[in-house]
Amino acid sequence: RRWGLDAIVASASGGVFTEKHSHEFQVLTDAGEDLIYIDKATGEAMNKEIVAETDLDNTDKYEIKKAIEVGNIFPLECRFSNAIDLKVAGEDGKPVEVIMGCYGIGPSRVMGSIVEVHHDDRGILWPKAIAPALVHLVSLKSKDEMVMERINDTASGLHDDLKKIGIDVLWDDREEVSAGEKFADADLIGIPLRLVVSEKTLKEDVVEWKLRSSTESQLVKLDVVLEEIEAYVSE
Repeated sequence: RRWGLDAIVASASGGVFTEKHSHEFQVLTDAGEDLIYIDKATGEAMNKEIVAETDLDNTDKYEIKKAIEVGNIFPLECRFSNAIDLKVAGEDGKPVEVIMGCYGIGPSRVMGSIVEVHHDDRGILWPKAIAPALVHLVSLKSKDEMVMERINDTASGLHDDLKKIGIDVLWDDREEVSAGEKFADADLIGIPLRLVVSEKTLKEDVVEWKLRSSTESQLVKLDVVLEEIEAYVSE
């Protein structure tokens, strides 16, 4: 949930690890490679692999959804500990077998699932908890050299101040790229908060503040922007 994924727990086969069923954490999405069968009567979910062949097309009994497996958990019991004769002392001091289990998360699958669930026609919308950075700082070019120097100084100072307080920031300081291309790239990358420093904003001693999840922007005074960012990050 912290990653912005509403995963369901589905029963599945134990594969090569155990004769018992395992459980998978599945994210429902049309991009999924798995088929999950959700029992309409009980709400129990299961992977297609353990559904009876006679029920594979039974839409009266099951709600059938595509999903991506992002994690799993299954009992290993004593299979591997016995294989290497691993034992520990029990309460009475005598050796006892070690019972094991596995809980796995696939980082690449999690990232892919987040992109499938959180995006729009312009690009990714990273949830704050897993975004590659929290702030996308964009400085825009000015034809006036003195103004350009102030833009760079302001953006550089803001970048350094954010790093000092532990907030990851990506600064787009490319001079050969247009404002439109920078904004399009920011939307594509999908960092949660975009801050723009430009000749226009500096005339009012503000930065342009825009959340990736919103179509609206606002102006925030430079002398309070760090405080506002800290408040946004801690929400």
